Amino acid sequence: MSEPQYKIIAPKHRGFTVIELLVVIAVIGILSSIVLVSLNSSRAKARDARRASDIKQVQLALELFFDNNNSYPVASAWFGGQGNCWGTITNNYVPGLSPGYVSALPLDPRPTNCGSVYLYAGNATNYKIIAHVPENCENPAMRSIKDPARDGGPNGGIVDGNSCWAWAFYTPGAATW
Repeated sequence: MSEPQYKIIAPKHRGFTVIELLVVIAVIGILSSIVLVSLNSSRAKARDARRASDIKQVQLALELFFDNNNSYPVASAWFGGQGNCWGTITNNYVPGLSPGYVSALPLDPRPTNCGSVYLYAGNATNYKIIAHVPENCENPAMRSIKDPARDGGPNGGIVDGNSCWAWAFYTPGAATW
């Protein structure tokens, strides 16, 4: 008796065609670009949240300073950190506040030339701390800190405009600065 012989049948196609590979690469490319856009948007929101938190921290330190000294730190012109084009450039932009009331004054998370920067102006009775040019200034959640003097509206002390280029905390006497 002879042994049966087995015949191995090889598949006709081994692997993927060029078209299939190109389609997969295109789909992966589209998905990765969507993820990157979403990631960049999330990063901008995170930087804006930090800006709002930073200037709130400075506001609280200013109020502590006032409680101890019965006046706010005096800065005769706008003082600001790195990237500042409108006044004195210093990382200690609120005179006398650091290190006694805050360990170090916060700086904008993404400083640019004449762009994102924190600015301070104050006299003994009023002050204004500004986060200049946040990435999404028109964020509805931040409407309460929109700077009324920099919103494009006709009334300098009221948030009434359609544009925005700064968030601020300030005393009532400094609303129009």
